[in-house]
Amino acid sequence: MRCSSILILMLNSFCTFSQITHEFVYVVGCPEDGSTQVQYVFDDEELFYTDFDRQRGVFTGPPFVVMDQTYLAQSAHFYINAMKAKRTCKIAQAVLKAEGIKGPEETDPPESVLYPADEVQPGVENSLTCFVNHFYPPGIKVSWTKNGSPVTEGVSLSRYFPNKDQTFHQFSTLKFTPEEGDIYSCTVEHLALDRPQTRIWNVEMSHPSVGATVFCGVGLTLGLLGVAVGTFLMAKGHTKQ
Repeated sequence: MRCSSILILMLNSFCTFSQITHEFVYVVGCPEDGSTQVQYVFDDEELFYTDFDRQRGVFTGPPFVVMDQTYLAQSAHFYINAMKAKRTCKIAQAVLKAEGIKGPEETDPPESVLYPADEVQPGVENSLTCFVNHFYPPGIKVSWTKNGSPVTEGVSLSRYFPNKDQTFHQFSTLKFTPEEGDIYSCTVEHLALDRPQTRIWNVEMSHPSVGATVFCGVGLTLGLLGVAVGTFLMAKGHTKQ
């Protein structure tokens, strides 16, 4: 498992049902910025995370897993344990700082991609997603621009999520109303990058082809004219007989 100045604690347990082995992981992340993240992960899928601002555990697994998610989070003392983990993080960080201990320099730079949530239509509100993946250690900074100017309104940043290879991924979204010619950018900063990583997205509207429409209209007219002429000639020949 990776180690660095960002402390990650992982406790694994295994259970077997019908000869199928499942992995249950309790993850405590202690970033250097003083924040703490606590998650329960089952077979690489997050089941719970701690919302320290609201002082509660949040169930994020499929609805069919448990009928009363709130009761399950409380009965498992999830938030109480998370608070204990948060205090442990602070103590561990203080000890490491006092001892001058730093983790190894092993890092993984992020990969990012920028895409709209829905089909782009002029004047219709949409959202852009900046998906940042495969970075280590956790902790990125994401900034947005519109036509070269910084944008902060309508911007959100998700929690970071663990990958199977012990790297992380995270989402940032921007709500926007597309207009022809607008240019948006998402810039990611991470300690593994030599310089900020920027992805650019242009608003491009699809317009119907006038030429194709005219061509189809002319073709349809000629076809109908051909059918009418053919019918007239057949009727005329039948009359002569």
